[in-house]
Amino acid sequence: MGTKVLTMLAPLWQGLPAVDPLAVSGSASCALPPRYESVGGARKFTRETLHGWELDELFDGVALVVSELVTNALRHAVLDAPALGADGLPARLHLMRWSSRLVCAVRDPSDASPVAGEADSAAESGRGLYLVDSFSDSWGWHPLSGTAHGKIVWALFRLP
Repeated sequence: MGTKVLTMLAPLWQGLPAVDPLAVSGSASCALPPRYESVGGARKFTRETLHGWELDELFDGVALVVSELVTNALRHAVLDAPALGADGLPARLHLMRWSSRLVCAVRDPSDASPVAGEADSAAESGRGLYLVDSFSDSWGWHPLSGTAHGKIVWALFRLP
């Protein structure tokens, strides 16, 4: 994993049990083009990555969380107000694996904080972060540091 990605994701380690960020046993990332079809591409990327890490049994929950995080990034940060991140891409999905945990992180160019909506079963939208909270062990977000605009929204899963 590149030093730039480790620096950008450094706040993920805050508030978690001690983890050496250099001890990542696997990492993968993919660009998220500014169109809703990217959600399906992110799920496919997640399936292939988890399969390569022999974590197929986690796919359903992780894919649901990835879908919600990617949808939110596209809906609220990319398609409504197109902007590019520091690498010239609108958004990016990162998957990182340690021996005991998996982190899914979505970077987008918006400085706005994510807002969890009410979990209204009749509504067609607004439940995304509620689902992320329900299916992951923890989640959070942080603004990008330095001159880069945007944020990282992440979800952590403990591995069996």
